[in-house]
Order: sequence, then C-alpha cells, then structure tokens
Amino acid sequence: MSERKTYFVNVILPLALPRTFTYRLPQEWNDFIQIGQRVIVEFGRGKKQYSAIVEKIHEQAPTNYQAKYIEAILDESPILHQNQLDFWWWISEYYMSPIGDVMNAALPGGLRLASETRVLLHPNYQELVNELSDEEYILVEALEVRNVLDLSEISQILGIKHVHSKVKNLIEKRVVMTEEEIKQRFKPKMIDYVKLTKNAAKESRLKEIFEELERAPKQLEALMTYIQMAKYYSQELKEVKKLDLQKAVQGTSSLINELVKKGVFEIYQVEAGRLQTSAATQSRKDLNEFQQKAFGEIKQHYQQQDVVLLHGVTSSGKTEIYIKLIEEAVKSGKQVLYLLPEIALTTQIVLRLQAIFGEKVGVYHSRFNENERVEVWNNVLKFNPGHFEDFQIILGARSSLFLPFSQLGLVIVDEEHENTFKQYDPSPRYQARDAAIVLAKMQNAKVLLGSATPSVESYRNTQEGKYGLVSLNKRHGKVQLPEILVADIKDATKKKKMKSHFSPELLKMMEECLEENKQVILFQNRRGYSPIMMCESCGNSPTCVNCDVSLTYHKFQKQLNCHYCGYHIKLPNTCPTCGDTNLHVKGFGTEKIEEELAIFLPEAKIARMDLDTTRAKKAYHQIITSFQEKEIDILVGTQMVTKGLDFEDVGLVGVLNADNMLHFPDFRAFERSYQLMSQVAGRAGRKGKRGKVLIQTFNPEHQIIRQVIDSDYLGMYKNELIDRRNFQYPPFYRLIHLTLRHRDKSKLHAAAHHLARELKKKFGDRVLGPEEPGIARIRNYYHQNIMLKLEKQASPKKAKEILNKQLEAFAVHKDYKSVRVGIDVDPM
Repeated sequence: MSERKTYFVNVILPLALPRTFTYRLPQEWNDFIQIGQRVIVEFGRGKKQYSAIVEKIHEQAPTNYQAKYIEAILDESPILHQNQLDFWWWISEYYMSPIGDVMNAALPGGLRLASETRVLLHPNYQELVNELSDEEYILVEALEVRNVLDLSEISQILGIKHVHSKVKNLIEKRVVMTEEEIKQRFKPKMIDYVKLTKNAAKESRLKEIFEELERAPKQLEALMTYIQMAKYYSQELKEVKKLDLQKAVQGTSSLINELVKKGVFEIYQVEAGRLQTSAATQSRKDLNEFQQKAFGEIKQHYQQQDVVLLHGVTSSGKTEIYIKLIEEAVKSGKQVLYLLPEIALTTQIVLRLQAIFGEKVGVYHSRFNENERVEVWNNVLKFNPGHFEDFQIILGARSSLFLPFSQLGLVIVDEEHENTFKQYDPSPRYQARDAAIVLAKMQNAKVLLGSATPSVESYRNTQEGKYGLVSLNKRHGKVQLPEILVADIKDATKKKKMKSHFSPELLKMMEECLEENKQVILFQNRRGYSPIMMCESCGNSPTCVNCDVSLTYHKFQKQLNCHYCGYHIKLPNTCPTCGDTNLHVKGFGTEKIEEELAIFLPEAKIARMDLDTTRAKKAYHQIITSFQEKEIDILVGTQMVTKGLDFEDVGLVGVLNADNMLHFPDFRAFERSYQLMSQVAGRAGRKGKRGKVLIQTFNPEHQIIRQVIDSDYLGMYKNELIDRRNFQYPPFYRLIHLTLRHRDKSKLHAAAHHLARELKKKFGDRVLGPEEPGIARIRNYYHQNIMLKLEKQASPKKAKEILNKQLEAFAVHKDYKSVRVGIDVDPM
C-alpha cells in the first residue's frame, strides 16, 4: 500500500450492534494493516476502547460522521481468515443476530480486550525493573501506590492517549498483568530451562569453574548433573528443564539461582502448550463387509452431493467409517471438523482418534479455560500441510465451528438429531448442524451427518434428493439389537407392587444383571432429588422469588434450587404459609433414584451423571472411565447417558418414566421421545450377549413406545410428516420465534400486542400470539411469545427484511423501547 493514500477500515465491535463502523487509519500503518487483525478503537460517548476486528480496508470516508483514528494494531498477522468473516456474516444474517454477538460467540475470551481492563503488578515484577523505559517505570511506580489501574487512568498518568501498546509490552515482560489474566485470560505457559552461559561453555573456563566449586559440593553436583542430563559432550545437546535438574540433585530453586549469579548457568524460557496430546499407538481397524459397503456408497454420493446422511443403527460401527473418511482427508492435506452434541462424548472418542492420529487431534469446547481455547485457536490458524499439522483434526462441541479453518475438507456431525446442537442463549441462536453444512459449502468441504435416529428434517432432505442417504442396519460383530420390554406402572401401582419408583420387573432384571457381572444404566430426564416439595396440610409449594417455577429439592445440598436463575434456599423445617411440619416431596430426579437404589441394591456400586455431578472440567472423564473399568455397577443419568457412549458390559438399560417425555408440550415431543428411548436402548448389549431394555410407562400401548420396541423409525417418520403437514410445522414451514421481555407485566402485555398487530399487517395469519409461555417469568423478567410461520416456498430473506423493519420501528417506539426482543430462527 502506498503511504500517500488515506485508508479507512470497517471494524466489527464486540457489542450487540447490527453493523460495522468506519475508522481512519494513520498513514504510517498503511503497510501493516490486514483484514482479520485486531485493532484498538474508541467507541461511544465515554470514549471506551475496544478490540475490534478489521472487516474491510478501503478509501471511502463515511458521509454521516467523522471517522476517528484507530488507536493501535494488536496483531502482526490476522487472527482469522476471510472465510471466517464470510461465515460470521452468514450467521448474523440468517439467524438475525447482531454481528457483534457473532464475534463474541466466535472469539475465545482471551482474544478480546476492552477499556474496563484493570492492570496490576506481576508478583515477580521487581526482578525486571532495571529493563524498563521511563514511561514504563512511571507506570510501575503508580501501581506500587494505587495497586490497580484501568486503562483510562493509565492514559491520564502517562499523559498519552494510546496506552494499549505500553500495557501489552509490560505484560510480555511479565511486569504487569491484567485482572482478566488472573481469571485465565490467555498468556502462554512458560517453562524455565537451564543452559551454560557463553563464558562458562568455553572449555578452559569450564575447568576453572569445576575447581572453584570444589568448596560448594552441592553446586558442583548440580553442574555435573546438568552436563550429564544435557549430554554436553555428545553431538546432540539436550535441553534441560530447571525443575528436572532440581529434582535430579534433590535441590531447591535457590541452588540453581546461585549458579546463575556466579555466571555458570543462565535461565531461558520456552513456551509450553497446556493441551494434552499423545502419539499414535495403533492403526485403523478394517471395516467389515457392511461398513465397507456403506463407505463405498458415501464416496459414490460425494461425487454428486456434498452432504450425506449415514443412518446406522446403534453399535453398527459408524465411528469406524468416520475414521476411514478422516484418514483420507488427512492424507490429502485437509482439515477435519468432528462435531459432537455433548462434551461428555469427547472423552471416549478423543482416546480412539488419538490412538490412530496422535498429535493431529485437538479438542475444543467450553469446559476448556481461555488459555487452552486460545492455544487451540492458534494451532488451527497455523495449520500448513507438510509443515505444521498439529490439530489437523478438531473434535468439539458447537463452538468449534468458529475456529479459523483454512483448508477444511471434511465435516462430521455425529448424533446430528440432537437438540444440543442448537444455541439458545445468548445470541446468536444458531443450529450448529445447519451452520456446519453452510461452513463446509463455503470451503468446498464434504459433510457426513450420522445418527441412529435422524431428525425428521434431515431425513426429509434425503427423500427430496438434497442429501445422499446411506443405511447401516446391522450391528457390528453380529451383535443383536437389544430386547425391549415394557413395564406397566399404572397396573403395578394399582396392585401396590411398585417399590418407590421401581417396578418389580425392573428390580428383578437389575438383580439378574448384577449377578451376571453386567452393568446397568438407568435413564431419568430430570436432575435433583425431587421437582416439588409440598405441604400436605395447605398444599403450598415453595417457589422461586425471581421465576414462576417451583423450587427443586436437592438432598445432598440440603436446599431447594431454581434451575432457571440459580436462586436457592435452605430446606425449610415447617411450611412458610401455615407452619405445619408435614412436608413431602413429589416426583423424582436422578439424585433420588441414586439414593433409593442403595436401599434396594445395597451391594451395588452406584454413580450419577447429570449437570450437578459434571460441573468440574474432568468430571465427565472420571465418571465414564470408572464405568468403563467396571468400578461402577449402576449409572443413573439424564440425557447425557443416551448419547453415543460405548460401554461393553451394559446388560440392562432402564427408562424410569417415558410419559414425561411423551407429554411434553412441544410439536417435536414424539420425535424426541423416540430418539431418546432408542438412543438409551442402544447402550445395552453392545458386545457379546444380547442386552435388555425396560421402559416404565403408564401407557404401554402408546404408538411411540410400540415403534421404539419394533425399531420402526420409518413409521415414526411418516406419522410425524402427516401431523406436521396438517399443523404447519417444519419441515413444511419455517419458524421464527420472538420472545419479548420486561420487568413490568402490563407494559410487556401492551408491547407484545402492539408488535403482533403490526406484524399481522404484513404477514397476516402467519403470525401466532402473543401468548404467555409455560413459565411466564424468569429472572424477574416477564415473557410473551410471538411465532411466525412461513411457507417453505416463501423467501426467508424477504421475510426477514420485513421483520427487521418492524423490529427497528418497535425498538424506537416511545412507549416500548425498553422492552427487549429475542429472535430465534428455526427454534428447536
């Protein structure tokens, strides 16, 4: 770029704003600016500073405001590619989400900065004071007095406007750190290494040092040990970690530091990754004839179509087909994205993939801290076939879609039917499966969707020729599908045969299973001990003060919790309304099942896997490993236990209450019930003897339960299509869901009816509502819903343009501009 030109840049700010903003570039930076870099800009009346992403470079000044100058360029090279920016814009436009929200969802927190950043001294700063410039020294003195400063205060102290570069330099020198860093903002993990100084490395000087250290035997031992560990007199010198040397001589850090002071050693630092990788230890298993046939059909479909649905029954060996496809993509120098719906699933599959592909496998999900996520991001960004191939295969949850892939060749979406691929809050509310297909198309990659129970929408796309369809109907190793039985708990309750929440059939089958040294999985889709605590005298049930829901009893914590806002109270001894002590719990969750099992099966080792027991980073791995190694006999869990986990010795799966799922007020309730019951049934009998599944229900003849027993996916699919065509639901109609929120119930009611009237003027009877949802108040905000149903033939782009105009007008309405509106395109 020529220095004489004046350039402007459009930047994306990390704020809920629907567009970019234009800033002027100082001419001295003309040759350094690139699309995808982070820059510091001022925005807003308070002159707050933000790190923004450069989206466009041009020479056109804005006409309706005067462009401010960019304050600083943070990166030497871009942190994302142009194709990521294109993908961000697609997410923003399709899901009607501000581009700033997409930026916040995409970038790890460690790559974001704002002027609220607070700076404080690093604990070891005194060692480096002599290396500081005058301005840096002034800042250190100010921090010694004030302890903590924000960026605006630093600007005033130094008398300069642009302080980001000064602070960045001090962070790199390890003189200061930001408050965010203490909360795990990214900084490289550094390891201290030891080497001889240039002077000490001279042969003549080294002999003198040996003689000088004869009076300090421990220091002499440290030097001798270093020479041995470093293989100093061999052709290949080895690096020696300071900590390893200390351990070898059973010394302390001060021992090595003394040798540093004497000019014998010098300490240098090497960046070390926090991410655990391992070398490949085995080769890929050969495919059986059914898998080979399916693999061939997938490859054949890829000649005509970019997306293929692999419909394979549980335990049919879909993962082995995925691995062969990954192997081909890796050999051709392409990157692979393997999407999973649950973090719990990554534990098993990571071990399988790392055994075959070694350090090429990387993992990315929200349980990683910010440092780890930035390291994965940087490794994906650096990918270069033949040169840097770490993390060529990324395995992760939905957020891994946003990683900076440059040569994506294959996307695998495992368990594609799962609703956890949908992001709910905060915005953008994207569907990772659908977004992955768009991402793959942008990068000319192929997509494989895999499931034993495909979503109705995906299967419909195969019938319309949009996707290829490959079926795999045989379980791997000639293992039979499990025998599915039903326990009529209505009849058992009448005859008083129920033992708490267990039918006699379930208890008998569990006892038999444990006698055969087999394991049991019990599925109950509700965590906690009991959903309701009720006073038997007056009928009062404790409710949340912030939400319109009953509090759930958690016995281990001895408190009542709200699962929506986190509000909790201690377990009351008396009814707060009438003062009676006759309090009883109604219903049951996983915690109660775990406790009662210990009464009926006292010899069994029981564990629970739900949100409460898996909050810690490695909790999934610990529970799954313990179950795999048979340290657990019975695993009680929520949806987590239904999704793709592979255990060899599960002889029985019990579904404790099928009716809750079937009667859930949602048009997808039957589809989801079929999927959940079929998936959890698929955990049984995956190796050797045929497994058993017992479903407890009040309605054994329910159509969905009969279809689960018969493994009749097509019957469920056809019934669902009829209902959805009749009632105008996907896949025949598109849905856009609007949620209005406000603390004032009457204002919200008026606002919702006003917006609905305006929308009906444009969309007619395609608009449903407004109406109160099942839970009308959450976190002290009242809710009203409006649903927009659009024919599949209608232009979604045109409809969204009209809707956007209506929402813009609503946002500036003098009476309703305080009402918040959330938009959910393609709600689940």
